[in-house]
Amino acid sequence: MLKYWRDLENTQYLSEDETRQCQSRKLADIICYAYENNAYYKMRLDAARVDPFKLRYPDDLDRIPILTKRDIRQYQDTLISKGFASGGLMEAKTGGSTGKSVYLYFTEECSEWRNACARRHDRWSGWEVGEPKAYVWGNPKYPVGLKNRLKTFLLSPILYLDTMAVTKDSVHQFAKEWNARKPTLLFGHAHSLYILAKAVIEHGIDEIRPKAIISSSMTLLPHERSLIERTFGLKVFDRYGCEEVGLIASECEMHEGLHINADNLYVEYLNEDGSHVAPGQYGRLVVTDLSNRAMPFIRYQIEDMAVPHKGTCKCGRTLPLMKEVSGRIADFLVKKNGARIAGISLIENSLTKYPGIEQMQIIQHDLDHITLNIARDESFEDGNVQSLVATMRTIFDSDIHIECNFVEEIKPEPNGKYRFSICHIRERVDSSFTAYSC
Repeated sequence: MLKYWRDLENTQYLSEDETRQCQSRKLADIICYAYENNAYYKMRLDAARVDPFKLRYPDDLDRIPILTKRDIRQYQDTLISKGFASGGLMEAKTGGSTGKSVYLYFTEECSEWRNACARRHDRWSGWEVGEPKAYVWGNPKYPVGLKNRLKTFLLSPILYLDTMAVTKDSVHQFAKEWNARKPTLLFGHAHSLYILAKAVIEHGIDEIRPKAIISSSMTLLPHERSLIERTFGLKVFDRYGCEEVGLIASECEMHEGLHINADNLYVEYLNEDGSHVAPGQYGRLVVTDLSNRAMPFIRYQIEDMAVPHKGTCKCGRTLPLMKEVSGRIADFLVKKNGARIAGISLIENSLTKYPGIEQMQIIQHDLDHITLNIARDESFEDGNVQSLVATMRTIFDSDIHIECNFVEEIKPEPNGKYRFSICHIRERVDSSFTAYSC
């Protein structure tokens, strides 16, 4: 990872022409490679009568068909390139921005490249390699194996606050461990950071004093940003990405938009008819991963929207900017004992644990009543319903009333955003500020 990171520290200051030339070269490389080594792209490009060796990049990119989550699920096996076996690749399963679960595969080299990109963007916040980090996250992933544990110890020792159950005791324990380990970076789901900020205010906790804060994984709403920044006395560095292609864009110290990770990705903004939007207009995000040869993501439609920004940033970096990403939002959910649960953490846990769930949404009507809206595929087993309900009762309460509704799909709100979780008692809890009374 370090060798990639050193290069990336320099390429963020390339001229715009140099960045475009580098992207054009990488686009040609990955698309021609996929055509020769990947059954899915061979099939799709031949069907579209496209010869990738004769295209001009990126000018002719719109001649290549869009890749969707449905395509990934339907053509899972053919999306893995020749010379790679899924058993020998790194694997991830994600809900993505819509809660639709897909399996992903990538090489260790691709993973190292993505990690290097993330470290570069982490440093924009003021954090330095080797300084401890604190994560506000659900289902924390601890490093497995000596190599990974050593890498974590050397590069970024980690402290976790598990957002699957945020209570007065867990927040105080987090503050105690913070005081002992002295992390400098606070990193988490946007809404989880908001939950933590509210707990810090309510309980008068002074120990949590980061040098930098990075929010990720979902839309950072204006009122959430404001509270987090007031609570910790720092600007939040928002970022945007997804499991499929890694980090897409991040704020720098100027906070004038999010710099696109152009070394590793090519981003398009499209209208519904497939044409490119004008700067300043919302468009559907379509992303090409320039490094994942094992399972190429070429013109992948993420199902989020953003606004391309034309112009340069005062920070001096020439990486292109995007603004106003619109995609993922989730309410917190509340247990009877007052503990809060980050809705996004609960959804991620369910999607990765139970096969066959394409989408899921949790609606909390009251402390003792929730509804699960589930879109499933043919691999979903009836026994998963009982297991899922049992899990929810373990998390919430043993006598909570749970309704399970099976739906064709979970559609976005009128504003285009997908709601992972909806809490109808949120105003009651917020107004009293007693959600940590246990």
